[in-house]
Amino acid sequence: MNVLPVASAKPKLLTATDWAAASQELKVETAALRAVADVESAGEAFFMNGRPKILFEAHVFSRLTHHLYDVSHPHISSLKWNRALYKGGEREYDRLTAAMALNPSAACESASWGRFQIMGFHWRLCGYKTVFDFVSAQFASELEQLDCFMSYLSANRLTRHLQSKNWAAFALGYNGSGYKANKYDTKLEAAYNRRKSA
Repeated sequence: MNVLPVASAKPKLLTATDWAAASQELKVETAALRAVADVESAGEAFFMNGRPKILFEAHVFSRLTHHLYDVSHPHISSLKWNRALYKGGEREYDRLTAAMALNPSAACESASWGRFQIMGFHWRLCGYKTVFDFVSAQFASELEQLDCFMSYLSANRLTRHLQSKNWAAFALGYNGSGYKANKYDTKLEAAYNRRKSA
């Protein structure tokens, strides 16, 4: 895939029935599932142009391409994580497109995608045959993104932490050891409490 899928003018959004079905299947409160989306993407799966929300990670692209482009393309390939490289919002697609011109698969694996901001390099864990199938699913609908999230939770044994609302354990498994610096666990708990009281 050298070209990204065409964005839908009106992407299909999740319904209350979709959330309830996922909640029942995982045995996780809907408020807990929605809390993850609230923290990861402010609860919005798509940008205004219909493309799924992404954040391109230059340090991941650097690692996946064996640092080949660190010198020639420092804005998209960096040895270390650097917040200053983010453009934010829809402009993240400029960075993704530039990376795809160099290595399409590594580029798609180097972005986090959709409502739940799952990294592209997790495509196997999420049950897809290729990273491009994963990306196509992110473009297709919020329901596809939710299905991807559910597969990711199961593959990483994270469902239990949402069931018990062990926010620190979930944060560690979902966002890595740096979660404390970002207060990811407390943000999740606060988002859950807002959903419960709504």
